[in-house]
Amino acid sequence: MATTRTALAARTPRTVGVLLAALAALFAVFLMTAGPAQAANAADGDPYRVSGNVQLDGKPLPGVHLTIDGPGGKQEVETDANGQWKVSVPEKNKTYTVTLDEDTLPKGIAVVEEGDDTPNVKEAMVGAGGRVTVNFFIGQGTRHVTSFFDQLIQRLVNGLSFGLMLALAAVGLSLVFGTTGISNFAHAEMVTFGPIAVAALVGLIGGAGSLSLPLYIAIPVAVILSGGLGLLLDVVLWRPLRRRRVGVVQLMIVSIGLSLTLRYIYQFFIGGGTTQLPFSSTEKIALFGVVSMSYVDMASFLTCIVVIVGFAVWLTYSRTGKATRAISDNSSLAAASGIDVDAVVRVIWVVAGALAGLSGILYAYFRPGLKWDMGAQVLLLMFAAVTLGGLGTAFGALVGSVVVGLLVEVSTLWIPSDLKYAGALVVLIVILLFRPQGILGRRERIG
Repeated sequence: MATTRTALAARTPRTVGVLLAALAALFAVFLMTAGPAQAANAADGDPYRVSGNVQLDGKPLPGVHLTIDGPGGKQEVETDANGQWKVSVPEKNKTYTVTLDEDTLPKGIAVVEEGDDTPNVKEAMVGAGGRVTVNFFIGQGTRHVTSFFDQLIQRLVNGLSFGLMLALAAVGLSLVFGTTGISNFAHAEMVTFGPIAVAALVGLIGGAGSLSLPLYIAIPVAVILSGGLGLLLDVVLWRPLRRRRVGVVQLMIVSIGLSLTLRYIYQFFIGGGTTQLPFSSTEKIALFGVVSMSYVDMASFLTCIVVIVGFAVWLTYSRTGKATRAISDNSSLAAASGIDVDAVVRVIWVVAGALAGLSGILYAYFRPGLKWDMGAQVLLLMFAAVTLGGLGTAFGALVGSVVVGLLVEVSTLWIPSDLKYAGALVVLIVILLFRPQGILGRRERIG
């Protein structure tokens, strides 16, 4: 144990200096090149627009329902007497998804296009001119219906992908709670920081003179900077509070305040819209049955597996990993055994920040898109995964994340997509009623 303490102490100053210097450099470049995000032109009397026609054998179809989804949220519209429709959208140079509701077509009519299983769904890019037209010229045909089993398989694959991404963030959150007792609500903003760093490094955000690194360099650098953010927060905020023996409730309140502060700083610099990272709209490839994934989806899936396996090996066999588990079990006993608790906790903050940043990058491709509050959208799911797996248990957080991810995606077979997160939380409550300590947690006696 003494050897562990000495080795950690020797490596800490150099690691702190390198990571803080890199993080400071990114912030400096970002602040010099980026000003406050500009509001969309929609308020200037000349809004950007998506419009189109719906016709049947050359004749207009009135009363057909369409949904337009993209930056700014979903909008619904119906065709007028001339079969025309239009909506205003907040941003240009963005992709919007137009979905025609076939249930509002006349009986026996469907949108049919050879080689396309979803011809009623089209994507449209609002270009520099701020206008785009999406037309549906249809005739009589047979609707394409996907069987329940095929839908279930597709949802299971999506749920596993989402669960593994969620696990990267939830594991870091669980490690921090296990070693420090902090319920860190600002972990959501650590997730958001990853894709923001990528966008800044590749030149998607920032003014003149912004960086333009290749994506394969930007992503690893962003992960390193995310680890540096975790270290910075520990050095500047959490370690001083721990040394003053601030209670866990006060620490939780501080984390909520930090979360809100960082979230609105992000919005100030990148705006309220959605930014697509490079290669976020690559074509999907049919794998088996109805399951299809793009190269980016497959790379994300494999990245999650490799990182999780590497993390499991590190936590199980490395000296720091063993020290981490000892501190999670009993911090006082670990300190009495010669483990430098502060040094280990500092490493944990770096690991948690790096995992959160990587999770955010992969989630920005899964959504798809970077948004200022994207981390906050999955914060409750991260806490649900940690609680379901067992508080303070890293492997429990992994299992809980996979369960939550599967529940979120599969539940859309029976409930509306807008309620899928709520459905996962309801299942969490039901499971905890029968196993309060979580899946891998240990039952503790009080009193």
